[in-house]
Amino acid sequence: MNNEFIITAAAEYVDVAPENRIGADIALSPEFAGIRIFDRPIFGFASAMDPMFEDLRRPEAVGDCFMPPNEWLDGAKSVISFFLPFTEEIKRSNALDFSEPSALWLHGRIEGHAFLNNLTLFIAEKLRDTGFEAVVPSLDKRFKMFRNYNGLEFTSRWSERHVAYVCGLGTFGLSKGLITEKGIAGRFGSVITTAALEPTGRKYTGIYEYCTMCGSCVHNCPVGAICLETGKDHKKCSDFLDITVEKYRPRYGCGKCQVKVPCQNGIPKK
Repeated sequence: MNNEFIITAAAEYVDVAPENRIGADIALSPEFAGIRIFDRPIFGFASAMDPMFEDLRRPEAVGDCFMPPNEWLDGAKSVISFFLPFTEEIKRSNALDFSEPSALWLHGRIEGHAFLNNLTLFIAEKLRDTGFEAVVPSLDKRFKMFRNYNGLEFTSRWSERHVAYVCGLGTFGLSKGLITEKGIAGRFGSVITTAALEPTGRKYTGIYEYCTMCGSCVHNCPVGAICLETGKDHKKCSDFLDITVEKYRPRYGCGKCQVKVPCQNGIPKK
């Protein structure tokens, strides 16, 4: 078992899985049927013993509710993190109107997340097929999200973005999304395993190293939840998502801070 085996298997799965396309039976508009949701993923790998996982327990990171890899899986040796970039069609649609999420973005957020879960389970099963143990924290019964936990407004026992940062996939932006070499518009997933995989390392040292603080996401936000001086107001963002839940149930979303910004498709130039 090596990194390339996982990367290749995942890429092939993303290419052929019917769940990565909007089904005609659920499409919000007939012309959306068959549209691909995600491009091929990019991967980062880290040792389960990387001390930075323990650092995520600090209050300025995720908080002491965060469970490091060895608490999810006895004998954990590696953490696999991946980023699924939205296709250009999904991103382009959401940049046409900055007051409401586009219908395609709603599909990407909900059907896309269901597909992401399928991909994490596929990777975990591949690992088990070759004799290793694997756990998907976000789908584990121990996973839990918290509101107002020890002074933290929103946190959880496992954070995909923070784990992706540790695994070398990218750094945070002003909007608190993670900027990768394939941009910020997409979704993250991860798997913990007993397989000893080669860590990819981190090409950065600062948590905001890839962000130019240009302010584009500030102007895009429909509710003023992002500020150059104070960062992101998660409560304002969450309240707006609650509004979209009521309007578009069972779907919801926004994503305006991820489109029509210099970091949409890659790491912006300084």
